[in-house]
Amino acid sequence: MANDISADVLIVGTGIAGALAGARLAEKGLNVAFLETGRRISRFDALNRFWSAPAKTPPSPYPNEDTAPHPETTKIEDYYQQQGPELFRSTYIKLVGGTTWHWLGTSLRNVPADFKLKSLYGHGVDWPYDYDELEPFYTEAEQEIGVAGDSGEDLGSPRSGDYPMPMIPPSYMDKYFNARLEGSPFTARSTPQARNSQVHEGRPACCGNASCVPICPTKAKYDATVHIDRAEKAGAKVYDQTTATRLNLGPDGRVATVDFRRADGSTGTASGKVVVVAAHGIETPRLLLNSVQEAAPDGVANSSGQVGRNLMDHPATVVYGETTDPVWPYRGPISTSGFEDLRDGDFRRDRAAFRIQISNDGHSWPKGAPESTAQDLARQGLRGDALDTALRDATSRQVSLASLVEQSPEAENRVTLDPDKKDANGMPLPRIHFDFSDYTRAGLDAAAETQKKILTAIGATNIGQMSEYQGSGHVIGTVRMGEDAATAVLDGDLRSFDHPNLFVLGSATFPTSATANPTLTIAATSLRAVDAIANSVKSL
Repeated sequence: MANDISADVLIVGTGIAGALAGARLAEKGLNVAFLETGRRISRFDALNRFWSAPAKTPPSPYPNEDTAPHPETTKIEDYYQQQGPELFRSTYIKLVGGTTWHWLGTSLRNVPADFKLKSLYGHGVDWPYDYDELEPFYTEAEQEIGVAGDSGEDLGSPRSGDYPMPMIPPSYMDKYFNARLEGSPFTARSTPQARNSQVHEGRPACCGNASCVPICPTKAKYDATVHIDRAEKAGAKVYDQTTATRLNLGPDGRVATVDFRRADGSTGTASGKVVVVAAHGIETPRLLLNSVQEAAPDGVANSSGQVGRNLMDHPATVVYGETTDPVWPYRGPISTSGFEDLRDGDFRRDRAAFRIQISNDGHSWPKGAPESTAQDLARQGLRGDALDTALRDATSRQVSLASLVEQSPEAENRVTLDPDKKDANGMPLPRIHFDFSDYTRAGLDAAAETQKKILTAIGATNIGQMSEYQGSGHVIGTVRMGEDAATAVLDGDLRSFDHPNLFVLGSATFPTSATANPTLTIAATSLRAVDAIANSVKSL
């Protein structure tokens, strides 16, 4: 086993950001190597683990190993060393293919105003470029990952091309909502999704298993192993169970080498003419901050002091109820439509924007249904056929709405290194300080009020709200891009201001959170960076 790895482009992480950029770079003829903390897994093994898991949480199908530890939904304070005042609740996993194994598949673009939040509304910061600059890469990303959508609906984000596949059909529940909302201010629209509506690139069409989170049984939903396979076919090498632990700088200020530790305890050194860190919003700052050295006393790429800061999510309110007629949840993907007219407006001067998704999985998120429904009915004394009939009736009428609320970037919301606790690789565990600004809390309140209005308008009863804000699984910020090296870590090409051969990809680079699920924007910004990375290799 070689203890030294070298490549033109060394990529840390095999999630969508690293996989997509790595495939493109390998197909350009560059020598690409990936370091990945997690292991390769089979879908069959993951499905068996999911089916046998007592709690069907997002990480439940996936191994959580000492040398590749990840946060657990039900034990959110074990891996994250939480400092409060709010808990950071979003999770991720460490595998070849990254967290796209358990993402929902929602593939929305940001709206144009999201790139100019400071200029337009006086909040947050502006991105270093506008929507028009990123739009061609959004179109390219939709083609690359295979998005099914309604090309006639731009959802507030003007388009230059069609989706590669027609939209996933709306569920019966989606149609039920719109029929009862006719004449109201609310209309549910089809959600673009990275899942096949027809056979596409050798993968089957979605058959509606309703388990998109945590695992698609058929691979109809895109995950980053698609691009890892492409990268390897083009000659890239993937070193799994190999954790990058430190970036070492050379005398010229470039990243010279990367220390790594394998799961078996052996160590080595990797190098690349260009180094790309694509390790998501917690692990990326964790690696950079762990790379303290004489030339980088506060960590690599951190002359601005911004590494680890401005941690964001899309905090969610989940509101639920019961319809009078059956709406038949659990048919199709977990969400196929949402309310997209709430994502921008002058109200953003005073409060955060949000979008609302219609959830096709009944009371699964807010209450743990259908198990919780069966338990409630059994406590009422129902047994046998009576219990079965009541369970079918109750489950058929359960609805829930989940908001995704824009969170403002706040410097004190941050990831640092725990001074005492380390993982099996010797890396300090991430310490997290997290809270919501008044701007974000006002958006959360408005979202909950709107969700209740929508459920009331369709005639739902027994309307309730989860008592705690939920994480959306969107880890955003911590290594943001910008125009000023004093206030940002990266430029618009996602190159470190401090180290010319270091690039960072992923949602960690976003200056603001907007309201769209971030994966499509991760893909678009990663594609936009490919030429800058390739040109950097050629210039060395």
